[in-house]
Amino acid sequence: MQGLPSFCPRPRDLRRGAVLTFAFAGVVTAAAAMGCWDGAGAAAGPGSGLTAAAAPPGEAGPAPGGGAPAPGTADREAVARAAAEAVAEGKSGKKAAQEVVSRSGDRWGVVYDRGEFQDFADGLDGRWTGVGLWPERGADGAIGIARVQPGGPAARAGITAGDRLVAVDDRPVTGLKTAEVVALLRGKAGTPVALRTARDGTEASRTVHREQLRAEPVTVRALPGGVTVIKVTAFTRGSGARVRDAVRAAPPGGGVMLDLRGNPGGLVTEAVAAASAFLDGGLVATYDVRGEERALYADRGGDTARPLVALVDAGTMSAAELVAGALQDRGRAVAVGTRTFGKGSVQMPTQLPDGSVAELTVGTYRTPGGRSLDGTGVTPDLPARDRAEERARTVLGGLGVGP
Repeated sequence: MQGLPSFCPRPRDLRRGAVLTFAFAGVVTAAAAMGCWDGAGAAAGPGSGLTAAAAPPGEAGPAPGGGAPAPGTADREAVARAAAEAVAEGKSGKKAAQEVVSRSGDRWGVVYDRGEFQDFADGLDGRWTGVGLWPERGADGAIGIARVQPGGPAARAGITAGDRLVAVDDRPVTGLKTAEVVALLRGKAGTPVALRTARDGTEASRTVHREQLRAEPVTVRALPGGVTVIKVTAFTRGSGARVRDAVRAAPPGGGVMLDLRGNPGGLVTEAVAAASAFLDGGLVATYDVRGEERALYADRGGDTARPLVALVDAGTMSAAELVAGALQDRGRAVAVGTRTFGKGSVQMPTQLPDGSVAELTVGTYRTPGGRSLDGTGVTPDLPARDRAEERARTVLGGLGVGP
């Protein structure tokens, strides 16, 4: 995903920097909305390279560098050793490493080659080359389409959210990891890709062409009665500042709906910056790496008085759940909607001998109240599957916003 920012090292620079990602959960966005920890990361401390993802119980290898091994993760040294042996034999180091990761039980562990990791970085700025659809893997292994970018190649071809992705270039995708599906959808701008989808039991095939795409991560609109809706589709670079600016520009005495529905996560620094817009310092989350606990703190000076509702749903994941959980635990926001996805484990990137990068689960994170969201998600204060925005306006009305 896009050119890695200075604080998110490229594969060859992994030993010189740190990555912290609350990665896509079940949904890996076509924009690859995984995120990186800012190298200056105050709370994370030096050398904390992490990504967040959920992993089921499985075979755990010894934790390099000491500490208890994380459940459901691969042995980093075993992965590197497999890649090195494969390269020495003239075989694919990435494939060998992925086989070890797959056997380990690390559901969200993934291995990127150099090009894929560069693509991963592109998503951090909200730009990528693809077809403009966000795949998600269901419990049965089927790949659904969670979201389609308006005006993108997939949308122009008639593909809509809720369709099922059956095959990419005649390769069946059921059972693949979402990262693997994203890799199939990527490629050079202008190149064709054949998509087979299903809707209501009927399959359809079409060929689309990849394009250079860009998403605006934060949009703002005003509702009657002084309500400002701030929609955050992903925590890509600059999104935290946009949230802060939108809060500051909201009418005095008005309320805010922070719409995190369908947000698959992103840069942790941006998620913390967004939470900081509504907090005056204090804890946002804690996370552990092989048993060592660390913390993320909000900046001071946020708006702590404005009535706030956080809109969430099953598509709210990872860093977006971190924001919703922090604002809920801190008593700053009323969460309205449906239970979030439940993604809360931490991964660390490891450079392999052939230049590829393995992301392996090493720990979990918790909300300020000590809740682990891994597998459980954020439970809304006010459940609302339908007309959630209408229910949110009612909540804001009860808080004194509106006519």
